[in-house]
Amino acid sequence: MQTSFRLLGQRRFLPLFVTQFLGAFNDNLYKMAMVVLVTYTILNDPKLEANFSALASGVFILPFFLFSAISGQLADAMDKARLIRIIKSAEIVILIAGGIGLVTHSIPLLLVALFAMGVHSTFFGPIKYAILPQHLDMKHVLGGTGLVEAGTYIAILLGTIVGGLLPSNWAALAVLGVAIIGRISGQFVPPAPPETANHGVKLDYNVFRASWRLVRDTMHIPRLFMAIVAISFFWGIGAILAAQFPPLVKNALGADQSVATLFMAVFSIGIAIGSVAINRLLKEDVSARYSPAAVIVMGLFVLDFWWTIKGWNHSHVGLYDWKEFLAIGRADHLMIDLLGISVFGGMFVVPLYAFLTTTVSKADTAKTVAANNIVNSGAMVVAVLSLGAMTSLGVTIEDTLVLIAASCVVSAWIAWKLNKLCD
Repeated sequence: MQTSFRLLGQRRFLPLFVTQFLGAFNDNLYKMAMVVLVTYTILNDPKLEANFSALASGVFILPFFLFSAISGQLADAMDKARLIRIIKSAEIVILIAGGIGLVTHSIPLLLVALFAMGVHSTFFGPIKYAILPQHLDMKHVLGGTGLVEAGTYIAILLGTIVGGLLPSNWAALAVLGVAIIGRISGQFVPPAPPETANHGVKLDYNVFRASWRLVRDTMHIPRLFMAIVAISFFWGIGAILAAQFPPLVKNALGADQSVATLFMAVFSIGIAIGSVAINRLLKEDVSARYSPAAVIVMGLFVLDFWWTIKGWNHSHVGLYDWKEFLAIGRADHLMIDLLGISVFGGMFVVPLYAFLTTTVSKADTAKTVAANNIVNSGAMVVAVLSLGAMTSLGVTIEDTLVLIAASCVVSAWIAWKLNKLCD
């Protein structure tokens, strides 16, 4: 682990780490500020709040499904550092519009900016993983991937806290300022020119044809198929949890936005811990051998989380703030469950990302990550649409946690199959 942390002092890694950290921070600052504004200020109906939270998740995820094929082709065909600078410049423009939406309380403008931020993240996503084998030695790729993943979730934690606590006017200024700093840090990412095999390759800009070809050409390889499907189940689970937190906290637990922020904070800390811990367990060896057990334990924590919420009784007048909530006897039980879910979730998914970027040639890493993003986003869209459909049919937001626990069993089976393929 000391070797991995030393990467943070090197130019081949630090500017990329800072740039992706700030991007993840800004995504979640904006998303949380928007959801809190709509849930606690604009809307006042439990069903509408749950549906809006699911809609917001779907709007952010949809670009990954639509544009990942193009983003993967571009990342393999162009200098990745140059692409980073273009993408981070676009973020500034997008968040000017998003900031106006936060100030004016315009739901349509907020959703348009959210979609555009999804496009921004779609084009940045393949780069941040595919550039690692290009800048790092093979023995450092797992450590670098773990640091990127841990940094991402620490950024999610901080962005979620800031977005949940800042008034919308201040949040508008914050997202713009962070976007500008991210563009500055992106300027220092070292060049990452395309591999020789990708010189002169013609890009396919037909999003549907390119997406189909990319997924087809990647998913026919059994080990990549298993890894991508396992990651997709994880992100489907994550999408439902993220969409659930604000309405779950308000309507099932009787608590305010500070508790929703606390939930996201604990979840993010846990993912970061798991991301670093699995690198220590594997000793920088890229392997999925711990993933099946990790996701089974995650599912058990989900079931206990559901059971505890089902027995919750909130007779309190008004909504608990975070201090009042933590003073309740069973609140610590929920926090432990959340931490367990996220720690073992991080231990499950990080080796799978490292596996994707190290089992294909460097000329194909971005396209492989992009194919993964397409399938992941499809799973996430299906997950949040299913969540919206279930709540519309009268299923309580807390009972949807049972679906998550069942999905963990399927994820464990897929990860086990992947590990057997790699033996």
